[in-house]
Amino acid sequence: MSRFGETALLVDLPDLAAVRAVHRALLADVPPGVVDVVPAARTVLVRCAAPGDVRRALAWARDAVRRAGDDDAPPAGTLVEIPVRYDGQDLDDVARWAGTSTEEVVARHAGREYEAAFGGFAPGFVYLSGVDPRIAAPRLETPRTRVPGGSVALAGDLTAVYPRESPGGWRLLGRTGAPMFDVDRDPPALVAPGARVRFVPVREVVAARASAAGARAAGPSASPAPRAATRAGDGRGVEVVATGPLLLVEDAGRTGLAAVGVGPSGAADRASHALAARVVGNAPDAAALEVTLGGAALRFHGEALVALTGAAVPASVDGRPVGMNAPVRVPDGALLRLGTPARGLRTYVGVRGGLVVEPVLGSRSRDVLGGIGPEPLRPGDVLAVGTPPAGSWPLTEVVPVPHVPGEARPGERAAGVLEVLPGPRADWFLPGAWHALRALRTVTADSDRVALRLDGQAVPRRAGELPSEGLVRGAVQVPPDGRPVVFLADRPVTGGYPVIGVLREADVDRAAQLRPGDRVVLRLARGAGLGDAVGG
Repeated sequence: MSRFGETALLVDLPDLAAVRAVHRALLADVPPGVVDVVPAARTVLVRCAAPGDVRRALAWARDAVRRAGDDDAPPAGTLVEIPVRYDGQDLDDVARWAGTSTEEVVARHAGREYEAAFGGFAPGFVYLSGVDPRIAAPRLETPRTRVPGGSVALAGDLTAVYPRESPGGWRLLGRTGAPMFDVDRDPPALVAPGARVRFVPVREVVAARASAAGARAAGPSASPAPRAATRAGDGRGVEVVATGPLLLVEDAGRTGLAAVGVGPSGAADRASHALAARVVGNAPDAAALEVTLGGAALRFHGEALVALTGAAVPASVDGRPVGMNAPVRVPDGALLRLGTPARGLRTYVGVRGGLVVEPVLGSRSRDVLGGIGPEPLRPGDVLAVGTPPAGSWPLTEVVPVPHVPGEARPGERAAGVLEVLPGPRADWFLPGAWHALRALRTVTADSDRVALRLDGQAVPRRAGELPSEGLVRGAVQVPPDGRPVVFLADRPVTGGYPVIGVLREADVDRAAQLRPGDRVVLRLARGAGLGDAVGG
């Protein structure tokens, strides 16, 4: 068992059976401060709300591991039957690999019961263990850029259903019409870790059913993500006139669903989002606007109190310049315009009372990887403004900010010098890995809310793939090409490449403000000795 950054623990276990036993033991008595428990192939990730919660969770997790050792007869999970039309484009290739007929591949795939092991890279994607070794063909050497939603696939000893269209490298055997994930269903995932799954061959693609105890049909397909809410009953609202490159509604994020592939999401720069709420007197989890690279224009219906935080932008209300990190009164009918920041990437617009948007799975945040939450805003959308919180009022004219997001601090040689705590996978890295990691790097153009991708000197590591395990915000993962990836708000919940380190929480906010072309240095965190760092 080891620390995984400042707010998580990673429990290493010998096999999937031990993972399931420990996961059950942990879920039986979750203490306050633990926000997610994420099973994976050989680990369980325990994610906490704050660093102080990790210390308390450590004894609880150790006790769960001890109790799991006595779990000799795990309860049988719910049986879910998934109808499959076996017409996948890789069916013949799997048959050739196995040296048998396609009919035999279908019979072996559908002729057994699988255990839902852990959630994957997308909501509703759950890895199912128990593939017949005779047909356990490896994943494709070159992944497809597009796998249709509903595809039933396998890769080695695992099989799964792609809940929606996405890239993927698994072998496609067929397709199903089963709604694997539906935000309007409770629970939203058709298959959760611990469930039993059987595939049923059919002539046509039809909906799935849960067969245990005559359970009801799986329910409707996932509803489209809601667009903006209408303005409030008293007429107060924010009309989107222009969006800039990307305009999203974000709050503090969602918790408790990582086991079925739903990540926390939330504001990319948590500190700037929280500051916007504090300046206007909102609760910390109030929904606000996240503006990427400026360019937004917002018309206010009804008088409002707003705050701009994060990347500093030139801003005006009806042509009158307004400042950052301070309460700004916006008259009824006035237009707030945001220019382009000279440095930094994301600016937050907090409105007193918060933005009223229909929550999706407990949050009003847009998760760009999972496709969950309100759609990106478009011109013409109108967001309602909520009722201001009682007894709370801004107490300052301007909040001092020690360092402007996106700008280098005094003495730094790059836009971002980010402190990294040693990660849990030292044995996956070769000598010199830490020295290579701290070389000067450049943020690449394919960075987004999911991850910051960095060019520069390759970090030497072992070949191969790590069995998938949970990921945390700020995890620095190293794929086979050696170029580090720093995961941000909309990261996948599990990943199969080793993590060399984890950014400090405050430095993840700094990472979220870096833009393509910025130079960055990953540096061993103060207080973490080189003897603790991977790779020496």
